[in-house]
Formats: sequence, C-alpha cells, structure tokens
Amino acid sequence: MSDTTAQPEPAAPTTIRPAYANYVLGLLLVIYMLNNLDRQVINILAEPIKQELHLADWQVGIMSGISFALIYTIMAIPIARQAEYRHRPFIIATAVTVWCGFTALCAAAQSFVQLCLCRFGVGVGEAGGVPPSQSLISDYFPKSKRASAMGLFAIGVPLGGLIGMAFGGLVADAYGWRMAFLLAGAPGLVLAGLVALTMKETRADLAGRAAEVRAAQVPLMSAFALLASKRTFWFLSLAVGFKVLFTDGQAPFLASFFLRSHGTEIADLAAGFGLRPMGLLGISIGLINGVFGALGGVLGGIIADRAAARDIRNVVVAPAVALIVAAPAYIAALNVESAVAAAGFLILQSFMNVFWAGPVYATLHGVVPPNMRATATACAMFIINLMGTGLGPLVVGFLSDLFAGPLGQGPAIGLRSALTVAALASLAGVACYALARRTIVADLVEDPAGA
Repeated sequence: MSDTTAQPEPAAPTTIRPAYANYVLGLLLVIYMLNNLDRQVINILAEPIKQELHLADWQVGIMSGISFALIYTIMAIPIARQAEYRHRPFIIATAVTVWCGFTALCAAAQSFVQLCLCRFGVGVGEAGGVPPSQSLISDYFPKSKRASAMGLFAIGVPLGGLIGMAFGGLVADAYGWRMAFLLAGAPGLVLAGLVALTMKETRADLAGRAAEVRAAQVPLMSAFALLASKRTFWFLSLAVGFKVLFTDGQAPFLASFFLRSHGTEIADLAAGFGLRPMGLLGISIGLINGVFGALGGVLGGIIADRAAARDIRNVVVAPAVALIVAAPAYIAALNVESAVAAAGFLILQSFMNVFWAGPVYATLHGVVPPNMRATATACAMFIINLMGTGLGPLVVGFLSDLFAGPLGQGPAIGLRSALTVAALASLAGVACYALARRTIVADLVEDPAGA
C-alpha cells in the first residue's frame, strides 16, 4: 500500500481565525439545508404527484429514492477523489448549481420516467456537496471540536427537511406541486456565488502545489484496501445504513400515512388554522423533524465530544441509545388513534434522529489519514444512501403495496405495516454500533493537524 501520510497537510486549525471558520461552517450548513430541501421536498409532494401521474406506491419509492440515490452514491466517490487535491469550494459551488437546476426542471416532468431522470440530475449535483464540505470542516476545526462541528453541520438535514416540507406543502396547496419544485431550485445561484467568492481553500498555495498534492494522493484501489481493513468503517456505515433504511424509507409516505389513517382529523385541524391538509402536514412534519432533529443533532455532537474525551470508544454510545429509543417511539406513533398523539411520539423520534451524524463522521475521519477524508465520507455515503435513500423508499413502497393488496390489509393499514417493518429493521444498527465500539481504538490513525 502506498504511503497514506505523504500528502502535504492543510494549515493547522490554530492558524485559522475562529470567526472565519464559523462563517465557513455556517455557509456550509445553509448549503446542506438547501441540499436536503431540494432532496426532500418531493416527500411532501408525493401524494399529489401520485394522483396526477397515476403512480403506485412502489413507483413513489423509486422516484423519491433509488432514482436519486443510485447516481448520487456512484458519483460521490469520483467527486470525492477530486476533492482530495482540487479546489473544494469550486466543487461545492458547481454542485449547488447543478442540483438546484435539476430540482427546478422537475416542475416540467410529464411522466414517471421524466421525473426520475430529473431526480437523477439532482443526485449528480448533490454528490458533490457533502464529501468536500466535511473534508473542509475537518481542516477548519481541531479534533477536540470536530464531532460538535460535524453535528452542527448535520442539522442541515432536519432544517432542510423542515423548510422543504413546510414550503412544499404550502406552495403545493396554493399553486400546485410543480411550482414547489420550481421555487425550491431558485436559491442555488446565490449560494453558489457566495461559495465561489468568499470561501477559501485551506490547502496553502493549492494552484502552485497541485501536482505535488495530486502525486501524494492515495491511489483509489489503495484507498479502498485501507477502508476495507478498517472494521470501524464498516460497522458504522452499516449502523447508519439500517437507520437510514427506516428514516428515508418512511419519509415519502409519512404524509400519506396521516392522510390515509387520520384524514378526517387532519382536514378538521387544517380548517381550524385556515389551511388545507397538505399545508398543515407540511408545516407540522417539517417543524417536528426540523426543530427537534436539529436539537438532537447538535446535542449528539456535544455529547460525543465529551464522551470521547473520557474514552474514545464511548463516541458511539449516544447514537446507539438514540436508535433504541427512536424505533419504539415511531411504532407508537403509527398505532395511536389520534393524529395529535402520533405527532407527540414523532417529536421523540425526531429528536433522536440525527444523534448519529456528528459522532459517526468524526470517527470515520479519525480512522483514515487527512488525505482520505473526502473519500472515506463518499464511501460511507455509498453504503448509507444505497441502503437507506435508495432502497428504503422502494422497500417501504413495495411492502405497502403487498400488505394493501395481496395480503388484503387495504391502503391505510398496509402502509402502517410497511412502516412498522422499516422501524424494526433499524434496530439492527444497535448491534453494529456495539461492534464498532470494540474496534475504534485499533483503527484510529494519528492526526498531525488536529490535535
């Protein structure tokens, strides 16, 4: 295996002004929010799209899941390889422009195939978002603060979902689902410009040293071999994969669940607020996932940093406990008779939903040398998103059709059964976290820039 320590190091975190580092983290957070807004807005729009385009639940699962996740997971690795030695802010700015453009194009789709092709384009763009962003964050923040920084970055998922669900539901009620896609893609050019003009690449004299940095890059097959030898990488990737199989699998169907199981109550509640059902569901689900998911994401990172200061192995305890709490809370939400009570259980589940992000990504960056961080992120995302974002919605949609039709449960109970199976499957991640706790110490590498 080639020398994985040869790459010239980025500037040490102590040489970076904290105010600017926080600005970069804030801008990357906003971009990640837009990333998830554009990715998740389709979830609140699933039911009207299904009705207009005459789709089955399994087709909803494909358009919201595998049509995006397949190309996303494939493209993330080569883009991450570029991020190891090229200008990461430029990669991010380009990615934002691409995914926002294809999000807007979803508004013009006239068929299932056309919508899937547009989602392919969204996946190509979004593949260039997370790996270079996390690589920059690890350069800007020392190891002692990395899980907290990653946890803060990770709240882009629930906050983006909050805006996407609320915005998508309100716009769909007022102007239709097509306008929601069109407007969701609009902010991309502004953010891409801010990245290009104000975000600095931390690698000193990148242009002058490009050949040196590229020559020192770990060859792809050597990088794969190193990751293959890191048991912690596999255990953590699979743990999150099982969790995302559940959370991303249920996302396109949660609004449909409320409409099918609590339709009358939702309509009455919406009328009381002067809204229609889609608008109420978008705001409610968005607020629950966004506010409480963001709080959980920040707390998960803080807990992980403090736990790791005492014993590095404890960095995975919080996400494991979060899974143990979240799955039963979600199953309870599916089975109570009141939509309001269901929302209460969803608050608990959402609070636990993003506990994993800071601890997991900080640990993944700790088991590889600095010149492999983007690649490690992309490879983990390949596993996580293929299991979760890709297969999750398809599996839930297939099970929903199976339970509803051949097994005779009907569309409401059939969807509830499918969502229950997904929640139970997520508990396999707890065993993976327990295994990772046993291997972390052996897999960690020295981090000369992050002491």
